[in-house]
Amino acid sequence: MADVVEVAEAAGVRVAWSDLPASVRAGVEAVLGSPVVEAVTQPGGFSPGSADRVRTADGGRAFVKAVSATANPRSPGLHRQEAAVTVALPRTAPVPTLLGVHDDGTWVALVLADVDGRHPALPWRTDELEAVRRAYEEVATVPLTGALAALPGTGEQLAEDFAGWRRLLAEPDADLDPWAAAHLHRLAATAARAAGVVVGDQLVHGDARADNLLVRPDGTVAVVDWPWASRGAGWFDLVCVLVNVACYDAEAPVEALVADWLPDVPAEDVDAVLAGLAGYFVDVARRPDPPGLPTVRAFQRAQGGAVLAWLRQRWGA
Repeated sequence: MADVVEVAEAAGVRVAWSDLPASVRAGVEAVLGSPVVEAVTQPGGFSPGSADRVRTADGGRAFVKAVSATANPRSPGLHRQEAAVTVALPRTAPVPTLLGVHDDGTWVALVLADVDGRHPALPWRTDELEAVRRAYEEVATVPLTGALAALPGTGEQLAEDFAGWRRLLAEPDADLDPWAAAHLHRLAATAARAAGVVVGDQLVHGDARADNLLVRPDGTVAVVDWPWASRGAGWFDLVCVLVNVACYDAEAPVEALVADWLPDVPAEDVDAVLAGLAGYFVDVARRPDPPGLPTVRAFQRAQGGAVLAWLRQRWGA
């Protein structure tokens, strides 16, 4: 694949383990059953709190992420939602095990089994991409029982996100990409189908990109960060992976990968999801950066540009 495209790093404002309130650290250590003697901050991701691989005095290892509403008002709720989803996932799924939660009403800390792995290489390598494909295909087979049966529908959860082009029609943007401006009505009409085509009865991760994936030494993949889980069409995650591929490599063979990965998904349904995602990224990137997330809009802007380029290729327009 081609050289990596320059893309803003997925990064929140990290809080060091040592800077967490003593009560939060004590709560995490109570979950672990042993004091933390080493904590290494992990890069990547859009959480504005802490993210540490920790080692305890008795030799145990875990991954801990903690956040408060001070850093970002929405983040504690997302951590709580992730905890509810992760604890309901079967141990056989390609996901880390939730060991416990510390929640004092202000700070929420998730304590997860440490995954011996790293994020996929960028631009994407073919072998790692295939391993990610297998992981998401496995995710889609997880039975939606127990708490997972109550997950929101993917289309319902993303309906407003997919309406970005509709908002741009109502609130024109002079800086809109010229090709998108010329095809705005077609983009809006295509995206209007997106919420309907992702309806289904499979587990959907909903946030498929490189910084939410860990490649283990044996080549298998763990899917991490689950606050956006939903019930829908499993192929939605695969399209999102390919968006991430296109974002980091403008020459990536995404059309060939779609043909290989999604042979039974109608082209117009793929178009609908791509148009919906592009509209979301382009529209939301116009807003100010949220608290504690200084690079998220630039990252979304880059993804919007990548999806528009892909749609332009697909439509030959």
